[in-house]
Amino acid sequence: MGITRRRFVAGLAWSPLLTAFSAWSAAPMVMGFAQVGAESEWRTANTKSIKDSAKKEGITLKFADAQQRQENQVKAIRTFIAQKVDVIAFSPVVESGWETVLREAKAAKIPVIITDRAVRVSDPSLFAAFIGSDFVEEGRRAGNWLLERAKKTPNATINVVELQGTVGSAPAIDRKAGFEQVIATNPKVKIIRSQTANFTRAKGKEVMEAFLKSEGKNINVLFAHNDDMALGAIQAIEEAGFKPGVDILVISIDGIRAAFEAMVAGKINVTVECNPLLGPQLFQVARDVIAGKPVTRRITISESVYPAETASKELPNRKYY
Repeated sequence: MGITRRRFVAGLAWSPLLTAFSAWSAAPMVMGFAQVGAESEWRTANTKSIKDSAKKEGITLKFADAQQRQENQVKAIRTFIAQKVDVIAFSPVVESGWETVLREAKAAKIPVIITDRAVRVSDPSLFAAFIGSDFVEEGRRAGNWLLERAKKTPNATINVVELQGTVGSAPAIDRKAGFEQVIATNPKVKIIRSQTANFTRAKGKEVMEAFLKSEGKNINVLFAHNDDMALGAIQAIEEAGFKPGVDILVISIDGIRAAFEAMVAGKINVTVECNPLLGPQLFQVARDVIAGKPVTRRITISESVYPAETASKELPNRKYY
C-alpha cells in the first residue's frame, strides 16, 4: 500500500513535466526555406509544392524569396539561424560562396538540406543531404535527342544557339556540360552562339533577338536551359519571320505545362523533364535528419524525356505550371 502511494505521489510530481514534455514533443517542425525567387513557371510549381506539403504535414514554414540574389539568401539563412529553426533548406542561386553561412548553421547545430541546385563546398558535412535532378544527365538527354534527329540529315552541318541559365548556377553549368559532352561526338553539330538569359522568358526573347540579328538563317537549333527561356525565344523567332519547331528546332528542359502546349502547337520539338515537385521528399528527409536517422546524401529525382509526338497524350497529366 505504501509503495503504491509513493508511486502515485511520484506520478503527481512528474505530471506537469510530462505534460510539458508531451507538448514539446508534439510541437510542429519549424523549417526555414530560402527560395531562389520566382524566375520561371518551374520555380512557381516548386514553391507551391513546398508550401502545400508543409501545410498538409503540419510543418511551420518560414519562407523567404531571395529574388535571385545570393546575398538575400545568405541574409535569410542567418535570420533562420537567429530564430533557432529546427532545419534549414534552400535552393542556391549559384554553386559557390556558401561556406561561411553553412558553417554558422553547423555551429548552431541546425541541419541544412540543399534542394534543386547543388552547392560547392570544401566540407561535405556542412549539409545533410541534397534533393534534386541530375542536371548533367538532362543536358546529355537533350544532346542525345539532337544527335538522333541529326541522323535524318547525316551530311548537314547543324548550327546551335544556346540560351544558358543563371551564370554560376548548377543547372546552367551542368546542362551545358552534359549537352556539349554528347554533341562533341558529332563534328557536324556545333554551338555557334551561347549566352545567359537568366532562366527568364523576357531575357530569353531578348537574347534570341540578338542571336537572330547576328546569325539569321544560319541558326538550325535552339537549345534552351529551361522552358521559360525557350518560350521567350519562340516569340523572337516568330517575330523574325521564322517558324519555331520547323525552321529552327527548339530543345528545352523542365517539362512545364506551357512547354507541352507549345509542343502540341508544333513550336517546341522536345522537352527534357526536370521535376519541381520536391515538397513531399524534402519534408520526409527533414524529419529523418532531425530524428538522427541515416539519409542518402544525394537523392536524385526520376525524370523522363518528352518529344513533341508524346505531348498531346501527356498534356493532361502535367502538374507543372
